Parts: sequence; C-alpha cells; structure tokens
Amino acid sequence: MTTTASQEAFLRAFHAEHPAVTTEAFGRGRAPDGRSSYEILCDRVAGSRRVLDLGCGDGLLLELLARGNGRDLAGVDLSPHSVALARRRPALAGARLEEGRAQELPFSDDSFDACVSHLALMLMSDIEHVATEVARVLIPGGVLACVVGGGAVGGEAYDRFLGLLRRTIEALPAARRIPALGDRRARGRDGLDAVLGPAGFTAVDWETVPIDLSGPVDRVWATVSGLYDLGPLDGASVERLRAAFFAEVRELTTPEGIVPCGFSIHVATAELGS
Repeated sequence: MTTTASQEAFLRAFHAEHPAVTTEAFGRGRAPDGRSSYEILCDRVAGSRRVLDLGCGDGLLLELLARGNGRDLAGVDLSPHSVALARRRPALAGARLEEGRAQELPFSDDSFDACVSHLALMLMSDIEHVATEVARVLIPGGVLACVVGGGAVGGEAYDRFLGLLRRTIEALPAARRIPALGDRRARGRDGLDAVLGPAGFTAVDWETVPIDLSGPVDRVWATVSGLYDLGPLDGASVERLRAAFFAEVRELTTPEGIVPCGFSIHVATAELGS
C-alpha cells in the first residue's frame, strides 16, 4: 500500500523540478464564458475577505484573489519551491505563504471566511484530516470551494495523449511508476460529501465545466506533458512519447494549425455549518 510519506515525497520531488507546472498547464485554459478555472474559483468566494488557498502552488490563484481590495490572503503548499515562486509575486507581498501540509495547517481556529483549492485536494492523502483542519480554520458559515479534475474530452488531444501514456506506463516495471496519489473520493460528488459531511460541511454543490486547452501542437504538448506520470520517464522515453503524440494529433490539426484539446473540471462548493 502506498504510504502518505511516499506520496508526499514524490510530490515534493516533482515540484522541485516543475514548481509552476499546474498554472503553466491550466492558466491559459478557458471555459465557454471566457473565464479560466482559476477565475471561476475566485468568483465562488467573491464576498469573502479572509481567504486561504490550500495547495497554493506558485500563487496564481492568490494573485487573482488579491485584486479584491482589502483581502487578507494566505496560502499553504507542500512544495517549498512552489511557495518560493509565490513569494516573488508583488501582489502577494502582504499574504501569509507557508510551506506545510494540509493535514496540519499552521493557522489558528476561525482564521478564514473561505478556503479555495485548485486541482490540489484530489492529490491529498488522509483526506479526513484535511477536511477537519479546513473546518477548524474556517468560521461557521465559511465556504470551501475546490476545482477537481474531470477528464479529457473524447477523441481530442488530451484523450489521445492519455492512451499513448497508458501504453508507455504499462511497459514500465512497477518500481518506476508513480505512487497512487490522493484519495479517489475527492474526485466525485458523493465521495466529497462522505468526507466533508462528518467535518460539519453542508452537501456539496457540484458543477461540471468544460475547459478549452486548444492551441498549436507545441503548446498543447507542453500542457499534456505536465502530468505527474511523466516524472519517472527518462529523456528518451519522453521524446518517443512526444513523437508519437505529434503523429497522433496530426489528423486533428485544423488548417490554422490548432490542435483541439478539451478537459473538464468539477467545481465543488460546500459551506461549514454554524
């Protein structure tokens, strides 16, 4: 069985090499209404003054939140390298940015009106402890809003890439594969309800939103190749995967040179009972 320690060691090592990988992949993606997944999350806590970003990464979401005047912002992330990038953002000069675990938040009780988390909650183990800690630092009536990964759009570039990646990973010995990450309950509405309910949260509001990541093939490759599963691959294996991907999506490419690439997210929101 994969241990919490091995999961967290892998994530720290991966983000030491790729500290901004999530924002690089998803920061430019857009929903049908033109918003990014980060902007969608910001809008879910628009009325909150004290906001914690759980798994803040390099600080893009906090920077967007900082546009709201008078906000008290904080972020916590497992990766010291990602937190270091967040601290370089001028807009976050007044934010409290901490390296730490979501299972042991370095904040006092009732510190926040809202907690946001972008593609991070689903990577966390001991998720019941995470839920309890988030409930502890939120005020009664506080909001937890998360973006959770949904999946690729069938037939488009992300879907094609996952098929190629699956075959590449199956050829690897077990010792070279990444550990299982997070808790699968965090990827679905019923699972999140089962985790958050005992911590005092209301039933989860759940919305699925398509995100368009289309673009030139080099840019789409940069997006899809940021997955954790590529971490253990050597350079030659990555290059073979890249060549196979370019060949695979050639038929999808428009005359304008755009490769269609769709991905869905789930936006989950719950309120802490009073």
